[in-house]
Amino acid sequence: MRHASLKAFIDSGALARGPVALIFAEDDVEVLSTLRHHLERGFKVLVLLAPRELSVPPEIEKQIHFIACDTLADGILTRVVNDCIAAAPNVWFYYGYNAEYLFYPFCEYRSVAEVTAFAAEERRDSILTYVVDLYAADLWEHPTAVSIDNAHLDKSGYYALNRKDRWNNDKDRQMDFFGGLRWRFEEHIPVPRRRIDRVGLFKAAKGLELRPDHTFNVEEYNTYACPWHNSLTATVCSFRTAKALKRNPGSTFDIPTFWWHNSTSFDWHSQQLLDLGLMEPGQWF
Repeated sequence: MRHASLKAFIDSGALARGPVALIFAEDDVEVLSTLRHHLERGFKVLVLLAPRELSVPPEIEKQIHFIACDTLADGILTRVVNDCIAAAPNVWFYYGYNAEYLFYPFCEYRSVAEVTAFAAEERRDSILTYVVDLYAADLWEHPTAVSIDNAHLDKSGYYALNRKDRWNNDKDRQMDFFGGLRWRFEEHIPVPRRRIDRVGLFKAAKGLELRPDHTFNVEEYNTYACPWHNSLTATVCSFRTAKALKRNPGSTFDIPTFWWHNSTSFDWHSQQLLDLGLMEPGQWF
């Protein structure tokens, strides 16, 4: 279903039930695979925000909500997410971009609604997601760095630093996470964009706001675990950084390959991400 604007979509009442996935298409790369992946995860409502000229096959379009907008406009993601939060308190949301794929523990046979129900039972209103960079190993064959069949990721090289408050004290259960291509090619990445943590799956609430750095104005939403034990976390497997590094003329000629000794093939299964320690099942088995 197509909507003339975000307001028209909100006024349609489609946000009455969730979980809701908001997918921002910055270009036409792997839009269909992104939509199919999240439909398979069981989102009740899937919203594609994309340029008006982007086309979607009819069999997919009838399963989603299409909102035409300029997804490259400054601050568009935070504005859209915050408008949806204000319109639908108590609804669970996921947000991401095209060529990004949400994985959570056991996602091959458990729906995203089961994940959010488990989080609610643990009195958690947010699930921390780590953005794990995907890339094609052979950039001669795949010059855009995007290949579903040739996808690779870094199996090590991830680290975290304590997140500080304005007085330079450690924040409770909050860390800044780094790794992947943003770490290996950090000279090409602005400092504010080097973190790989994102509160990508969360429950809307009155007064809640997403900030431009992918954190929320309610500090508990930014924590990686509850106070009494480890909590479930998830992963967003993303070609976005690789795509940008190869598209940007300031970096593309400096990077002949993303391959290094810690690269490994991505098998598109949650167990691999669990084995690599890139997400945590917590008490969910």
